Amino acid sequence: MIPSNLRYHKEHEWVRVEGAQATIGISHFAQDALGDIVFIDLPKVGANITAGQQIGEVESTKTTSTIYTPVSGAITKINADLKDHPEAVNSDPYGKGWMVVVDLSTPAEVDQLMTAAQYQDFLSQQKH
Repeated sequence: MIPSNLRYHKEHEWVRVEGAQATIGISHFAQDALGDIVFIDLPKVGANITAGQQIGEVESTKTTSTIYTPVSGAITKINADLKDHPEAVNSDPYGKGWMVVVDLSTPAEVDQLMTAAQYQDFLSQQKH
């Protein structure tokens, strides 16, 4: 269950690019590894972020995990619904479980991210 229209980061975040904006979330693999998500801490709208930087945390019944941004830019929108419904990341990580939208400052960074096929290979190597 790895959507082919997204790009993926080695820390298990996904990016959906539409024009000059990118929507970011965590992958099905990441949410499954975390278990039941109970809280999500997201950055503020207007924050400038740099690829690889920590932008938030996901707390589950098992652990707390850092959210990294795969791309650079300015946060234009956060998924405020996750404050009251963090479980949306478990049930729909590529849809209602999106986390932030970024105005890309360096669109070429997206080309450095894994395709769905590359991410599938990456995951199969992680399991060994």
